[in-house]
Amino acid sequence: MSTLSVVITGSTRGIGKGIAAEVLKRGHNVIISGRTQQAVDAAIAELAPLATAGARVAGAPCDVSRRDELQRLWDAGIAAFGRIDIWVNNAGISHPRQRAGEMREADIKGVQQINLLGMMLATQIALRGMRAQGAGTIYNMEGFGSNGMITPGMSLYGASKFALTYFNKALLGETREGPVKVCYLSPGIVITDLLKRDMGSNNAKDLARTRRVYNILADRVETVTPWLAERILQPQKTGSRIAWLTGGKAGRRFLMSLFRKRQVLTDADFADG
Repeated sequence: MSTLSVVITGSTRGIGKGIAAEVLKRGHNVIISGRTQQAVDAAIAELAPLATAGARVAGAPCDVSRRDELQRLWDAGIAAFGRIDIWVNNAGISHPRQRAGEMREADIKGVQQINLLGMMLATQIALRGMRAQGAGTIYNMEGFGSNGMITPGMSLYGASKFALTYFNKALLGETREGPVKVCYLSPGIVITDLLKRDMGSNNAKDLARTRRVYNILADRVETVTPWLAERILQPQKTGSRIAWLTGGKAGRRFLMSLFRKRQVLTDADFADG
């Protein structure tokens, strides 16, 4: 396989950073992004020693709700590596759980600006650039709500991901005959700072229920990202869904939980949340 160049939005921490690390370990170039230059510089310093086979890491600060900054991120990738083969729309934010009538205006605007508007703008930038170079693959990151699942207090985040899946489906119909592939990326429930902050916002009853479910279904970044990176780097058909936590896997984990307890979460996770 020739060396690929991969852009990952929101990749100075969490799942995005984990995927970037695994891509570098496999000998491919990565362009990372985060909100600030300081965060980007710190992530590059940590990731660079992981590169093999001459792979390199570059980056640029980027607020994905701003088209001009997304364009600069694309341009930074072209300047560093000459082309961008894969673009992963990973950037996203969550919010403290809040039910209908209690949602804060700042959260309503912020979640939709990053998770939905940011994904749409980034997809447009990547699609135009990849059409010009003649090929490329875009991955849009699914999450809770993508399949219509509903949990009290998560309607705002879930709505952004449900809309993302609809947008991706419509985008597939409009791009299917073109040179750019559009795919889904579904990491399942992964223990990140974003998720721990959400857990910390639960009341005692909700927290106990969340902890039980997450210990059955959730995984650590270091468990999921090698599997995701390996498949992102492989040629995929347009419309493919790379899904770690499938319905079948979730069902088996619930069944096995009757006999064997998984301990994914620790008390430290809740202290940090």
